Amino acid sequence: MLFNLAGKTALVTGANTGIGQAIAIALAEAGADIVVAGRSEAAETGAGVAALGRGFLDVRADLSSTEPVRRVMDEALALNGRLDILVNNAGIIHRADSLDVVEEDWDTVMDTNLKSVFFLCQAAARHMVRSGGGKIVNIASLLSFQGGIRVPAYTASKSALAGLTRALANEWAAHGINVNAIAPGYFDTGNTAALRADPARERAILARIPAERWGQPDDLAGAAIFLASRASDYVHGIVLPVDGGWLAR
Repeated sequence: MLFNLAGKTALVTGANTGIGQAIAIALAEAGADIVVAGRSEAAETGAGVAALGRGFLDVRADLSSTEPVRRVMDEALALNGRLDILVNNAGIIHRADSLDVVEEDWDTVMDTNLKSVFFLCQAAARHMVRSGGGKIVNIASLLSFQGGIRVPAYTASKSALAGLTRALANEWAAHGINVNAIAPGYFDTGNTAALRADPARERAILARIPAERWGQPDDLAGAAIFLASRASDYVHGIVLPVDGGWLAR
């Protein structure tokens, strides 16, 4: 029963494919109704949630700016009149040598991966304070711990997201709000397509992963359910790596 999400409503951003989709369906399997928010239609995710007998709402929103934050929150609350779980998964990555990064690309990454995440957290927490608590799960990265190569804005945003997770946990724990993060390792998603298409980079990455494989989105299901459920009620401000052992290497 610690992992039972029956009667809960979860908002998951960027859930049309990949990691966000896997987390949304996992939360639905645990009993939650699901609201997704993102730029692209999430019909496949909706079909997976509906097949489990859970409620589903697809909110179209471009989270590269904060403009849709209030509308997303209002529509999420309209589904069941409550919001118990927020998963901030929407994010982008821009690969370029640091000498070649332009301001527009830097700002787009930071606005999507950090600024919009903060204001979604704030909007959700304002409701959760009134309703008696909730769970916020941010999707960080291995680059919350490491520097990476050719992704300076992404690394800066994900490092800042780890710090933001701890800061919000400190402020909101007394209100019954758990703020934590998951740091996925190298996963088989659109964000890593360029790496997987480069034979030398793929070999180097796999050689470093003790599990000897790329992560699959479903590998995040257990961590997401744990951090969204009563099982994590005394867990605040952690950044949980799900990386096949990469950081332990």
